[in-house]
Amino acid sequence: MLTKRIIPCLDVDKGRVVKGKKFQGIKDVADPVELGKFYSDQCADELVFYDITASHEDRDIFIHIVEDVARNINIPFTIGGGIRSVEDFRKVLLAGADKVSVNSAAVVNPQLIKQAALRFGSQCVVLSIDAKRNQKGSWDVYVKGGRENTGIDAIEWAKEGQRLGAGEICINSIDTDGVKQGFDLELNETLSSLLTIPIIASGGAGNMQHFSDVLNCGADAALAASVFHYKEIAIADLKEFLHKENLPVRRCL
Repeated sequence: MLTKRIIPCLDVDKGRVVKGKKFQGIKDVADPVELGKFYSDQCADELVFYDITASHEDRDIFIHIVEDVARNINIPFTIGGGIRSVEDFRKVLLAGADKVSVNSAAVVNPQLIKQAALRFGSQCVVLSIDAKRNQKGSWDVYVKGGRENTGIDAIEWAKEGQRLGAGEICINSIDTDGVKQGFDLELNETLSSLLTIPIIASGGAGNMQHFSDVLNCGADAALAASVFHYKEIAIADLKEFLHKENLPVRRCL
């Protein structure tokens, strides 16, 4: 059985790590390089950095931060936000990132997933989906940092992303984001039953049991921000808890 991963998420705006609730009420948290190094030292399996306003503001990704992070951490990390082309993939990977996450640009141009996967390998391509429940019993895909409803069915979009060559799906529930009442288990279980590529669950972590719940229902990794940023949960403690829950994790030395 593959090891389950714990992934701190660092949302970056104007060079600072920030956090909000349901994509609203954004507050300053820390310096991204310093926080990334802290998590690297604290036994995180991977990191994800999202430039949360790059797509909305139609600007390029923060390459200087990518380079600084790569110099200071020793675990894999993913960069997302403002990725619009295969050339953007190349720049971010050359700057030191291990994977690149696409969201809004892939909705506009789905072939970007295929082009990037063919050039750099599927293992470098993460399709990030911001999903929100609708009245039809499913979930809609949102873009522009959760500001715009595309009307696209999130489940169908995840399946299409896999077909085009994405190596992972990061599914973020807008409904549960920052609320700390647990991940959207139905959403993650639905995806895990339909996809063969790894699923990263995002949005809703409030305690250790929430991580256990979503990893047991099919997610391959669990991503969180607030509970780690504000030191409500220590990663080493979380991994010991998950180990006792019989989940395969890379334990801290």
